[in-house]
Amino acid sequence: MKESLDGEKRPLWHWLLARHSQTPKTRAKQWILAGRVSVDGKVLRRAQELMGDPGESLQLLERRATSLEPGGEWRIHPRVGLLFLDGAMAIVNKGPGLISVPAGGGELSALSIVADFLAGKLKAVARGPGGRTLPPAYRNLQPLPVHRLDQYTSGVFCLAMNAAARGRLIDQLNARAMKREYVAFVEGRAATPSGTWRHWTALNEDETRQQIVAAPKGGEGRGEVEAVTHFEVVAEYSVFGGKGRVTKLRLRLETGRKHQIRAQAAHVGLPLIGDRAYHPKYAPAAGVRAEIPFSRQALHAATLTLEHPQRPGQWMTWRAEMPKDLRELEENLREGRY
Repeated sequence: MKESLDGEKRPLWHWLLARHSQTPKTRAKQWILAGRVSVDGKVLRRAQELMGDPGESLQLLERRATSLEPGGEWRIHPRVGLLFLDGAMAIVNKGPGLISVPAGGGELSALSIVADFLAGKLKAVARGPGGRTLPPAYRNLQPLPVHRLDQYTSGVFCLAMNAAARGRLIDQLNARAMKREYVAFVEGRAATPSGTWRHWTALNEDETRQQIVAAPKGGEGRGEVEAVTHFEVVAEYSVFGGKGRVTKLRLRLETGRKHQIRAQAAHVGLPLIGDRAYHPKYAPAAGVRAEIPFSRQALHAATLTLEHPQRPGQWMTWRAEMPKDLRELEENLREGRY
C-alpha cells in the first residue's frame, strides 16, 4: 500500500470517502461495519483502521447481509447475546427464565428481542463489533423459529432468517446432523463414566411433561417417540458430608424431544438440580426442602454445531459459557459448601 502524500496513514473511512465523495461520512462507516468494504480481497470492519492509500485494492462490495461475527458475544439485551448473524441465520445465547420463541399472547422471547433489535426498536446494551448500532444491511431480516430451549434452560440455539434457510436447518435436526451439547448438574452418581440413554417417551395429556413409556410394538406408536441422549461424566462432587454426590455431565442430544434430558436423567436416577418438574425434592407441592437451593434446572446448552444452510459443506460451531448462576453452583460444589 502507498502512504498518503503527506506521509501519514489515514483511517479506512477516509480512503472510502476519497473514492465515493458524494457519500455521507456516516453512511461510509455503515458500509464498513456491514462488511461491504474490502482491501486486498479481505473484508475490513474497523472504520478507524489506519492505513496508507490502498489504491485500487479498496473495493465496495455489493449490498447484502454478510456475516456478522462479533468475535465473542454481542449483548443486545440483558438476557440475549448474539454469537453470529447473517442473511440465513442468527446464533443466540439465551439466559435462563426467558422463553426461546413466542408461544402466543405476545410474550417476551429471545426471538422477539432479536426481531426488535433487527428492526431498530431495541438498542444493544453493550458495544457491538466496531460500533454501537447494527449495520443497515441487516434491518430487513425477520427471525424464524428452528428449535428451542426450555424457558429455564440457558445457552445457545439458532434462528433462521428466511424460509429456505429454516427448511434446511429443520432438515438437519430431523436427520440428527445438528450437534447440540449440554452441561448438566445432577444429583447422584452415574453407573458408568459414559454411555447412552435410549428410551421411549410420550407427552402427558396436557403436554406439559414427558413420560418414559414402554416401547411400542413395531416401532413408533401413536404418541410414543424414541429419545436418545449420550452422556459423559465430567466431574463428581461430594455433598452432605459425604452422604451424597452431585455429578457434572456433558450430554449430546441425538434426538430433540421436549424435556428430553430432564425426563431421561430423572428416569435413570440422576434428576437435575433445581428441576421443579422432574426432581421430587424441588416440586412446588412436595413439602420437602431441597438441600441444594437452586432456582431452575441446572442445564445449559453449551455447544451448537451445524452446516450453514446456504453454504453446503461449511460446518460451524459456537460455544456459550455457563451463566453466573451455574458458575456459582459449581464453585460452591467444588469448595464443599453443601
